[in-house]
Amino acid sequence: MPNSTFEQVNKKVVRTDVSPGGEVIARRGAMLGYSGGLTFRPISGAGGVGGMVGRAMQGESVAMMVAEGQGNAFYGFRGLYVTLVQLANETLTVEADRLLAHHANLSTSVEMIGSGGIRQAVRGAMSGQGLFTTKVSGTGSVALLSHGGTFEIPVDGSGMVGVDPQAYVGHVGALQIDFKVSAGIRDVVGRGSGEATQLHCTGHGRVYIQASEEKF
Repeated sequence: MPNSTFEQVNKKVVRTDVSPGGEVIARRGAMLGYSGGLTFRPISGAGGVGGMVGRAMQGESVAMMVAEGQGNAFYGFRGLYVTLVQLANETLTVEADRLLAHHANLSTSVEMIGSGGIRQAVRGAMSGQGLFTTKVSGTGSVALLSHGGTFEIPVDGSGMVGVDPQAYVGHVGALQIDFKVSAGIRDVVGRGSGEATQLHCTGHGRVYIQASEEKF
């Protein structure tokens, strides 16, 4: 069975094996180096490796590529921090511009802003994040990008977790994400402050937050 995990080289670089049946899909421009007999090609058209939808055909601004063959590859992007999220028959919902790489055995779908959920919330907050949300499902690891690294907050059904929309990276599990404007916080921090707008997360799962409000 092909290896479907990444190894953290340092805070900003990950390494993974590539093999027949263990291809890797990554953001274009993210491959830093490789060894062995690997080839890299852009993903286009409907379908493709691992059921990946050709994002360029849908107007997706984050173009992707696939690594094929036998060897290993190193990934990173613009010196951003890389976080590895382990999925165990789960679904990760992540802003499209935060997705660095994943193995092709994981299934993906791309959804446009405007159909509700986190996409509508982020647009309402004017956070400047991507126009697309990606869902990655299955068992394996996914490499995400962030400013300053990420931390994880569990959501266990006992209450709400609030997140700054510009710090939101993604979430795993059955979470409901709602956009809220807090009048009380606005009065304290100022009406122009981002802290007055929040994403309220409820349900069961975990949410990933970057250690910065800096936009991509």
